[in-house]
Amino acid sequence: MIYINPVIKGFYPDPSVCYADGKFYLVTSSFQYFPGVPLFESSDLVNWKQIGHCITRKSQVQLDGARSSGGIFAPTIRYNNGTFYMVTTNTTVNKNFYITTNDIHGQWSEPIFVEQDGIDPSLFFDDDGKVYFISNGSDDFGNNGITQCEIDIKTGKKLSSSRTIWNGSGGRYLESPHMYKINNEYYLMAAEGGTEYGHMITYARSKNVWGDFQGYEHNPVLTNRNLGGYIIQGVGHGDLIQNTDGNWYIVHLGFRQIDQWMPYHNLGRETFLTPVYFDENGWFTAGNNGTVSEGFDINGDFEQEPLPIYTFSNTRVGVDWCFLRHPVLENYHFNSEKFILKGTDKTLDSVDSPTFLALRQKDFSGSVTCNVSIDKGEAGITLYMDEQQHYDLALRKSRDGFEAVLKLNIGDIKHDQKIVPLKNSTATLHIEFENFLYTFDVNDGEDIYPLGTAQTRYLSSEVASGFTGVMIGLYAQHDNTAEFTNFFCEYI
Repeated sequence: MIYINPVIKGFYPDPSVCYADGKFYLVTSSFQYFPGVPLFESSDLVNWKQIGHCITRKSQVQLDGARSSGGIFAPTIRYNNGTFYMVTTNTTVNKNFYITTNDIHGQWSEPIFVEQDGIDPSLFFDDDGKVYFISNGSDDFGNNGITQCEIDIKTGKKLSSSRTIWNGSGGRYLESPHMYKINNEYYLMAAEGGTEYGHMITYARSKNVWGDFQGYEHNPVLTNRNLGGYIIQGVGHGDLIQNTDGNWYIVHLGFRQIDQWMPYHNLGRETFLTPVYFDENGWFTAGNNGTVSEGFDINGDFEQEPLPIYTFSNTRVGVDWCFLRHPVLENYHFNSEKFILKGTDKTLDSVDSPTFLALRQKDFSGSVTCNVSIDKGEAGITLYMDEQQHYDLALRKSRDGFEAVLKLNIGDIKHDQKIVPLKNSTATLHIEFENFLYTFDVNDGEDIYPLGTAQTRYLSSEVASGFTGVMIGLYAQHDNTAEFTNFFCEYI
């Protein structure tokens, strides 16, 4: 069959993958959102089901004060002798740590910290039982690059000095190191070029885990840099995996521009799958002569599943829905038909935890609808990139009653685009979206009031900066209890 990239749509960047007991497991970055580190399961590498998160307790992570695109950076997942390991960086406290579980569907441990510099940490379990901790940063001797030390996997204690083992192929922002042992040789794969339009995957190999590592002479092995007029860009930060047929693939991030000639992306960095081919000398190539296309062949008697329709009854809080930083849970009440949110003085502009929960926007074209009822204050649907860039379609209490408002927040510009008086405190909020525009309207039960449009590119990473993507959020603020019903989100 031919599968279509991305295999996980929406803001799910920096993927890492492992195989255990007949299934593949994948994790991605989560930054300031909680729970942290989305966890997926698959039997074919193409269809992924989110089964939870690795970080589910406040004791596992410090997110208070984490700015947008701070918090939890790129994770790595590994499986060894019956135990899963997830290793990552919390940039709020600048610490690398890992957590473990023997039950992939259960809870993960408290963090074990490793005193090594850098971000994008990874673990490598060698055949002789030794375990290595790898990151990008400075080693114990002041050298920068891909840095490695041996650790005691039970305690995280270093058993050797941290030492730089590779300096990459010459690209900027060397990151995302992963080590593999294939046919008795050590392969070290990394990313370079920055996680934007110059992103790329490079690798080297050695007979020894400490090097000397020889770079692939045709590096980068995978990149879409300099491909003008191409939707898929920013390809990099990957993890190598062999499927049950013996074929090799890289799961990696990339992003889709809103148009082939408009270099903006609002969905965030997504998860892609690209085939890998080894030659007789043990070097590998990837994709279409080193580039990533929308579709590739894969063996298997299965079909790629489309995006579902999202409602309250078929989504799960804490799995599909997530919060900003650490939520005050007494401000939320959920069931399969209704979400009740109690607003506070924390707003969407705050570097804090306003009353907010959200799904990722997963494709360019679709719509979201929800009935909202308030008693005072403000509540509605937000298209949220970060605390400075978000579009809010809301109901709020006015001096004379209630009103619907479209608020556009772009950097320092905070503007009420349109205000419509309402007859009561309940209305249906509706947003249509496509590649270039969001379109907003409100229905009070008698009339539909258009509130205008807003361009998608102002919620893009190119405008907002950062590493996240648009979230479709429900929120309440200003001492208000809001009731949300009949939530419906579909993609076309």
